[in-house]
Amino acid sequence: MMSHLWTLCMVPPMWAIIFQIKGEDIKQVWAHHLMALIVFSALTVLGSTLYIMTRPRSVYLLDFSCHCPPPRQKVPLQKFMNHSALTGNFLPSSLEFQRKILLSSGLGQETYFPDAIHAIPPNPSLSAARHEAQQVIFSALDSLFSATSLNPKHVRVLIVNCSLFSPIPSLSAMIVNRYKLSSSVKSFNLSGMGCSAGVIALDLARDMLQVHRNTYALVVSTENITQNWYFGNNKAMLIPNCLFRLGGASILLSNKHSDRTRAKYKLLHVVRTHKGAEDRAFRCVYQEHDDVGKTGVCLSKDLMTIAGGALKTNITTLGPLVLPFREQLVYFFTHVVKKLFNSKMKPYTPDFKLAFEHFCIHAGGRAVIDELEKNLQLLPEHVEASRMTLHRFGNTSSSSIWYELAYTEAKGRMRKGHRVWQIAFGSGFKCNSAVWEALKHVHPSPHNPWQHCIHHYPVQILP
Repeated sequence: MMSHLWTLCMVPPMWAIIFQIKGEDIKQVWAHHLMALIVFSALTVLGSTLYIMTRPRSVYLLDFSCHCPPPRQKVPLQKFMNHSALTGNFLPSSLEFQRKILLSSGLGQETYFPDAIHAIPPNPSLSAARHEAQQVIFSALDSLFSATSLNPKHVRVLIVNCSLFSPIPSLSAMIVNRYKLSSSVKSFNLSGMGCSAGVIALDLARDMLQVHRNTYALVVSTENITQNWYFGNNKAMLIPNCLFRLGGASILLSNKHSDRTRAKYKLLHVVRTHKGAEDRAFRCVYQEHDDVGKTGVCLSKDLMTIAGGALKTNITTLGPLVLPFREQLVYFFTHVVKKLFNSKMKPYTPDFKLAFEHFCIHAGGRAVIDELEKNLQLLPEHVEASRMTLHRFGNTSSSSIWYELAYTEAKGRMRKGHRVWQIAFGSGFKCNSAVWEALKHVHPSPHNPWQHCIHHYPVQILP
């Protein structure tokens, strides 16, 4: 303020010229109210500066890329069963249980496993797990850097999420080494946060982009199967074997205003819900040893109930941010009536179809998609991307919501102004949402994982 005192003193005469105040009036104002005008002008400048500096910075998604494994890694259902039998680890009852899960899972014949699981016997070594991570992550990043023409050295924030594989050096360090990122890069490695960790990584990236100006942030979401295949006979631990498949995604974000013209999407909201304070929710997805000491991830029978409760809490926060005022008013009115007059009254479910054109529901399993389709009163076309992703790629954990967004783009359905809701569930237990707005008509990119097969979809999935 002191360095620009002369400029501030010149503001009143400029106002006088603009509003054509008479010379005599200017003399009177200058003589009697000079200090008041200076203080007012200074406060105006100060207030404007504070507003500009403290308002949230827009976060843009320039592009994203999903890993598409080579054909040799495909695992048709019959191959899965034959391979499981050849390992000699599973009882006949366990093999039959897995066969039933596969037939009702919604997975198709073209999902993928890493090389270590294709081997007979399987090779769950540290080197094989590291090889899987490198294959998935480097493939997605190579495609992303090629599509955006970004020099990796310009990345200032790097966030990697992978729940079940956390080597030393970390996966984020592996990326820094491969692409020779700047020594000043802010890197983060998130582990143990489940299938919703992709949205958590987005939230962290958004926070970092509020602090650092003119910055690129890189988010990598993946999971590792090699060391987390379950070789026991606990049925609750066998389910992940049947659902989880190879995959990963990389996402490039920017807070540069100049990038708006070339960005695909703008991040509008991130809403995170954590139900870990409840013991049932905390243990519903739990990594532990079975009765004979074999490690696996146990899925509780209460999983869908807990997921429904977490979703309800999440949309209660998200609703006021995205729903039209009429929907909010109806929801509030029915909520009051239920509380005061009729506790047995069915709660009103807001129509989220009025807020979003596209839904990317985590492809955790057929039951997850069915439950959200029912609870949110969605139409088949709203869950098509999720069902087809589950069918084509399986449950790729935190990256599944990006395969779904890629499906929507490959279908040519993303138009300027459309809003997308990404919903993810994960251990802990967590339900997280991200809302994007398309800044232009989005056309499928050459590195889209659906580019060679999109004409085959949607396919009919048997009950």
